Amino acid sequence: MFVVLLGPPGAGKGTQAQRLTTSTGLLHLSTGDMFRENVRGGTELGTLAKSYMDKGELVPDEVTIKMLLERISRPDAAEGAMFDGFPRNVVQAAALAEALCERDDAIAHALLIAVPDEELVARLSGRWLCRACGAVYHERNDPPATEGACDKCEGELYQRDDDRPEVVRTRIEGMKPPADLLDHYRTAGVLREIDGERGLDDVTADLLEALK
Repeated sequence: MFVVLLGPPGAGKGTQAQRLTTSTGLLHLSTGDMFRENVRGGTELGTLAKSYMDKGELVPDEVTIKMLLERISRPDAAEGAMFDGFPRNVVQAAALAEALCERDDAIAHALLIAVPDEELVARLSGRWLCRACGAVYHERNDPPATEGACDKCEGELYQRDDDRPEVVRTRIEGMKPPADLLDHYRTAGVLREIDGERGLDDVTADLLEALK
């Protein structure tokens, strides 16, 4: 069984992917991890991917697909795989579908963890760090006892530029699954939307139910 896990930054894909892997035996396949493995191992595909990454360019879909197919041919993918971070658009989805079809396989489920933008901003923009000791706080989930001061050393708390709400909003907008990609899987009859605002265990239960 091959599954695509979709969702914007802050939706909890990484956490849920780990939980689903434990429950289902599916291989969690992150394209970022896959790139790093191939680059570290000095494989032919890794060397090719690195040549693009070093120039700040996107790795071509053809290279990524070849890495994916090589990875899912290994024994630990015998039960299937969960793709996280790919596909990002309809072109990539079509290329992946074609490659899997040649192996008599297909995407069985595309699971979208849906969370409203304002909730995502609250999750991602609430992080504050201590300048002195590096302790991390979250203004909603793990606030300091005294606003602006570290509980451990009383150092000043600051927010990184990329954690500021306006920056987070831009990042979310740029990394959302595009509407035509969702339509692609909706038309194929495999898209299932999961309410990502529910509790962690509830979201996991909904995802597992969708995989039945």
